Amino acid sequence: MLSFLKPDPGTGWNDRLKSGLARTRDLLNRDLSEMLRGARPDAAFYDELEATLLAADVGVAATGFLLDRLRRADGCTPEELRRTLHAALLELLQPVAVPLDISAHRPFVVMLAGVNGAGKTTSIGKLAHYYQQAGKSVLLAAGDTFRAAAREQLEAWGARNNVAVIAQQAGDAAAVAFDAINAARARGVDLVLADTAGRLPTQLHLMEEIRKVKRVIAKALPGAPHEVMLVLDANTGQNAVNQVKAFDEALGVTGITLTKLDGTAKGGVLAAIARYKPIPLRFVGVGEGIDDLRPFDAAEFVDALLG
Repeated sequence: MLSFLKPDPGTGWNDRLKSGLARTRDLLNRDLSEMLRGARPDAAFYDELEATLLAADVGVAATGFLLDRLRRADGCTPEELRRTLHAALLELLQPVAVPLDISAHRPFVVMLAGVNGAGKTTSIGKLAHYYQQAGKSVLLAAGDTFRAAAREQLEAWGARNNVAVIAQQAGDAAAVAFDAINAARARGVDLVLADTAGRLPTQLHLMEEIRKVKRVIAKALPGAPHEVMLVLDANTGQNAVNQVKAFDEALGVTGITLTKLDGTAKGGVLAAIARYKPIPLRFVGVGEGIDDLRPFDAAEFVDALLG
């Protein structure tokens, strides 16, 4: 991992990750000794484990993958099964643990998308802080022109992080993004984070509107956006996979940020997404604090998930 993307061990991130995943861990990490009832794994055991994984929103495809690995290993003790499950989850998630490298372009343009309430604007504020801490200059584009007070919310994050925010009293998201990229080029900014309004994939006119935003960004800076980041709320469970599919078809998603892992029992959705399509999982969020959004580390996540 690039050195500036490594979480600072002094921040207690691992503890926050473990705490945030507690409900999912409690669901997944039921006493395997009890499930086995003193015998070798049998059909009833695998049925029960399948139900547990599905309840954690691991998804049908990923659950099938994990059960196949467990059956092949033929472990007969709870600890053997736990180690096998750990290794299988790591095998599933490691390919998507790809950090976002913004060094290839200046400015590097990230366009964020997602449904209403997924946490895009808050994630932008946290990403701005994260990259500022890494010594990068950041500019924000207030492209959510639909939601009341969205511009004010982003401006508050800008003030908190001491970064510039490009906004318009009136106008559309594409115009805001265009102005932001021109401003970033003129000021020599490293990173542009472009907000967009939340929308459901079924709102076809809004999906066309966000395609327009992407086209205008490309006109302002050929090759941009360099990252189309989909922000997902972990609480949506399996619906998150449907969102990945819809936004990927519309925009070509290149990275995912998963928010609100704290307090949900649906943390297994990461496995479902990874099994559906290996789109890089860039960041995960486990709290409301400004430091509670960090790069996804597969080994760290699986350790926190299984205990």
